[in-house]
Amino acid sequence: MKIATWNVNSIKARLHAVTAWLEAEQPDIACLQEIKTMDDGFPRLEIEALGYHVETYGQKSYNGVALLSKRPLEDVRRGLPGDESDEQARYIEAVVSTERGAVRVASIYLPNGNPVEEDGVQSAKYAYKLKWMNRLRAHAAELLTYEEPLILAGDYNVIPRAGDTHDPRGWWGDAAYRQETHDAYNAILHLGLYDMFDQFNGKDGEYTFWDYQRGAWQNNHGIRIDHLLCSPQAIDRASGLDIHKMTREGERPSDHVPVVGSFEL
Repeated sequence: MKIATWNVNSIKARLHAVTAWLEAEQPDIACLQEIKTMDDGFPRLEIEALGYHVETYGQKSYNGVALLSKRPLEDVRRGLPGDESDEQARYIEAVVSTERGAVRVASIYLPNGNPVEEDGVQSAKYAYKLKWMNRLRAHAAELLTYEEPLILAGDYNVIPRAGDTHDPRGWWGDAAYRQETHDAYNAILHLGLYDMFDQFNGKDGEYTFWDYQRGAWQNNHGIRIDHLLCSPQAIDRASGLDIHKMTREGERPSDHVPVVGSFEL
């Protein structure tokens, strides 16, 4: 089973690239972020024509997440628990049944958090990011008690280590790469989750995002911020991880590329 995460940066603008990639790669489950459309604006018919079940949690012009699956999506949860006032569409979760049991998958679009400070104090955007990460930690702790294969996939807007950016010094202090962010991210991992990249690659310079500006793609000035975090039951059945850099080429590409985990599920 192939489970992918991809920030598509607008499903409508990138539909040509998404459908071509789905046809070529045939992932069993695809977790999309930044679909940037309400649920009724998602190109459901075009995706379903490729053999996928579709569940979305959309938002007008911003954010938005989706799950695409070759098998039916069950027990669908929209929105991250912990703050009923949070209206940003950043989390969707579902269960997919297989011949060997079931796997729980979530598509996550973690807040960017910049600017970190405003007028010398922590900004509301960065405070929201840290609070959201704490909520994710609490929810992940609950999900881990189910003792089932669990994959929390998405754009985490977190650069975990120096080797995950072309310019560690230049990025230091950004909301994606600073101590408070690392502490919150590591607190999630320390629940007992595993970053698939660390298990199957771990090399420096393996990026998942390149800005559209300043020749970032052409000069390989990237960062790794798209992650698949797995429960022990999922990592035990994992067999490999691939970063599909080729999608950054072509007509009107997303600035992110798919990250695909392979599992015996």
